[in-house]
Amino acid sequence: MKKIILSAVMLIGLAFSAQAQDISKNALGLRFGDNGGFGGELSYQRALSENNRLELDLGWRNRSNFNNNGYDDNAIKLAALYQWVWNIDGGFNWYAGVGGGVGSYNYDNNGNSYNDTFVFAAGDIGIEYNFDIPLLISLDFRPEIGGNGYYKNNYGSDVALALRYQF
Repeated sequence: MKKIILSAVMLIGLAFSAQAQDISKNALGLRFGDNGGFGGELSYQRALSENNRLELDLGWRNRSNFNNNGYDDNAIKLAALYQWVWNIDGGFNWYAGVGGGVGSYNYDNNGNSYNDTFVFAAGDIGIEYNFDIPLLISLDFRPEIGGNGYYKNNYGSDVALALRYQF
């Protein structure tokens, strides 16, 4: 019985070690999505180990006379996520992560001004492809909760496409 259990543990360990992959040490690029009206974000990923990394995304918005109604809107947001990465096959990986962020926004609606800061918690799940050239493309879903009233009902989410240069 001990040999069977030991053999099963060794086979499972071999299966997980066969799934190991090298993720890029650094990747810098753009993440395109809606993300609470922020649109594109500057995105940086830093490998922490063979299958874990940190992702930092900086989004900003500056809209004047939005919808021709005299509404000015400015905002900046920084999100940080810790991600786990698993290999599917070859250059295909999938990942999931958790984190949060901070931001600041202000708006002026026909002379009525308001500004505030906010914090939020975020999750992330996605799929990516690592090309043989230093290009990484990914598609992910990111829900964000919090925002101190910045998001409707304190919730925002987006689906985004990201292109990153690996170095």
